[in-house]
Amino acid sequence: MSVTGVDQAGDAPATKETDLLDPLNSNPGVNAVMLGGSSMYGLSAADGVIRWLEERREGVGVGVGVAPIVPAADIFDLGRGGNFRARTSPAWGWVAADNAKAGAVKQGVAGGGTGARSGGLKGGVGTASMVLDNGIVGAIVVANSVGSPVDPRDCSLLAARYEVASEFRGLQTPKVQDCNPPGNSAKADGPSMNTTIAVVATNAPLEKAAAARMSANAQDGLARAINPIHSLSDGDTVFAISTGNGTPLRVNADGGQLNRIFNTAADTLTRAVGHAILNATTVGTARSDCDRYPSACDKLSPIPADERGEAPEVTTESFAAANEKISAGTPPVGGSAANGQGGQSNAPASQQKKSDDPRQALSLASTSSSGGSGPSPLLVNGLLALVGLIGLASALLIRCRTAVRSGS
Repeated sequence: MSVTGVDQAGDAPATKETDLLDPLNSNPGVNAVMLGGSSMYGLSAADGVIRWLEERREGVGVGVGVAPIVPAADIFDLGRGGNFRARTSPAWGWVAADNAKAGAVKQGVAGGGTGARSGGLKGGVGTASMVLDNGIVGAIVVANSVGSPVDPRDCSLLAARYEVASEFRGLQTPKVQDCNPPGNSAKADGPSMNTTIAVVATNAPLEKAAAARMSANAQDGLARAINPIHSLSDGDTVFAISTGNGTPLRVNADGGQLNRIFNTAADTLTRAVGHAILNATTVGTARSDCDRYPSACDKLSPIPADERGEAPEVTTESFAAANEKISAGTPPVGGSAANGQGGQSNAPASQQKKSDDPRQALSLASTSSSGGSGPSPLLVNGLLALVGLIGLASALLIRCRTAVRSGS
């Protein structure tokens, strides 16, 4: 389990199990964090994640069984594909967990970002990371905001001001004619229901209070990339996860190190929002940044093939299989399952062995049946990989495991 905190700054959240992350409450860690769509209806997808974890005996020991800890947050995207009743279900959670893998993360219109919009532009999934001398910090976001991600003065991407190592691949400030024609500037949405949700993570060891503080500081990263933010129509929620071993950094003893991690988390989340917007593609009337401001993307270079990320497609057969798993009832207690071998994955044996390794770092995964250009990895050195749900009302799952190592 990984030490986790949460900060909820928007006024209309759809969340689950967030009270457990309060530093005053007992359980320090989680087995997974789910980011998804379908608002309060989509929170049921976490039941599929919980069931998948239970079959593998992952969770807090409660007598003869386990209780998997899976906090969750969803965006509001109901009806954006034309059907208000198209929602994620427990089977989507199972599919997400069963497709977890390491590697580059697919960004843009994928997973929980499939139905996302951001201030008049198409939103989506974005990731970013930074290596520090005392650890690595990464972020993943589902950008789905009432506020706009562009500067109204010149229509440039607000997050581009925080670019590192040419990561936005030649993105420019749009020409005046692109920015100013009537009806062509991306403004904050009118009366709307949205919500931006995110996870920031580090392999530095943190106490629970420090994880809570990290999540609160990271909200500033959203404020730098989206304006306005934290409105009455947003449920902006940020989770912070520590996968590190060793003596935890403490708020009242390690301020210097923690401030660097916290500040980096905020900047990294800003950059992740930028990647979410830049990698999103037009869907219906929700236009992408590059389609709205074509001159901004005139010199945009393609994403390297090894950084685009893959998202396995969910078929009718694979989804039916997941539904069958969910409807089969609770897994047996005792026998081989009690020894940590309960439940079988559809992944190859080599992947099953890796996922059963208790030393594995935080893993995240991303899958989608939709299009969208891909991205760069969530974190370097294979510490984090992204896992997700597929389809119009989809979700992202973050599985947490103990880090192989701490520090840099």
